[in-house]
Amino acid sequence: MSRHGASRGFTLVEVLVALMVVAMGLAALMVAVSGTARSSGYLRDKTLAQWMALNRLAEVRMNLIKFGQNTDTGELSFANRAWHYDTRYFDTSIPTMKRVVVRVYAGDAKTKGNPLAESSGFLGSALSPPGSSNSADWTTGSTPATAGAAGTPGGAPVTPSNGANPVTVTPTPPAPAPTPTPRPNP
Repeated sequence: MSRHGASRGFTLVEVLVALMVVAMGLAALMVAVSGTARSSGYLRDKTLAQWMALNRLAEVRMNLIKFGQNTDTGELSFANRAWHYDTRYFDTSIPTMKRVVVRVYAGDAKTKGNPLAESSGFLGSALSPPGSSNSADWTTGSTPATAGAAGTPGGAPVTPSNGANPVTVTPTPPAPAPTPTPRPNP
């Protein structure tokens, strides 16, 4: 009996099949890694574009840059990249107020494509002027918790500060405190 048959190695076909399996596994791994890197880059760009859209909306609200009739465009450099935006103004049902929509695109103004971010807001004299706060107290006399905290007896009418009809507030009694359960001594 010959020992030649017992010490036999891999054939060329078996080695080629093993290499094909390894190559297919590595190719699938590279596709997954490149997809993750591409998604990460897209989310970074989308976040930067959203920041720029919100910044532009704040500039418009503070009247740092006067708005045009219906549209306003511009270019800027942010995070070592070129970006462009367009700001559009739309009429609303309130004559002294406009809706402002800012769209931000990657690249300069000649670059075509879909916006990476869009932000909307409102501008006009129907809102409080920039830098001031709204002087209306929306909590006075409008909720039972506020009225009860002011010492109003149960069932007494509360008149809101805006002159609306009185509202009867009936306070609810507090819930009883839970009783602790005794623990057995060891």
